[in-house]
Parts: sequence; C-alpha cells; structure tokens
Amino acid sequence: MEGEAGYALLKMGLYLAREGGFISQYDTVVGEKLAHVLSGGRLAGPQTVSEQHLLDLEREAFLSLCGQLQTQDRIQFMLKNGKPLRN
Repeated sequence: MEGEAGYALLKMGLYLAREGGFISQYDTVVGEKLAHVLSGGRLAGPQTVSEQHLLDLEREAFLSLCGQLQTQDRIQFMLKNGKPLRN
C-alpha cells in the first residue's frame, strides 16, 4: 500500500474530476473514502498490510457512508429505479 502519498495522488484525481464537472460533490466524498481504503489508510510510506487491515478500513468506510443521508438516497433511488442517483 502506498499510504499518504497514494492517498494524496487519488485525492488530486478526485479534485480534478470535480473541477472538470465529471463527478458530483458527494461523489468526491465517496471517492475520498475509497481512496483512504485503497491507499491502506494513514501509513507513513509504502508498506505491506494484512488483508484484515484492508477489510477493517473498508468496513469503517462503508458504515460511515451508510450513515449519510446522501448515501441512503442513492441506495433507495437505485432500488426503486435501477439506475444511479447523482446527488
């Protein structure tokens, strides 16, 4: 995992996508959670982490997002309409 450097690179991509109008503000929130998981969390530098560490990060991000009204709206919309909501 790349740690902070990888997280910063992914966040830069999210910023550029948002500024370019390709993703919504809430897509950025979701993307930042995903970037945190993909980079391995708050690691000082590149290092190997366990599968359990990644699963813990994923669970934390998922539960955090589930508590957000925008996520609940997206889930409800997808179940009702079969297509994603861009909020």
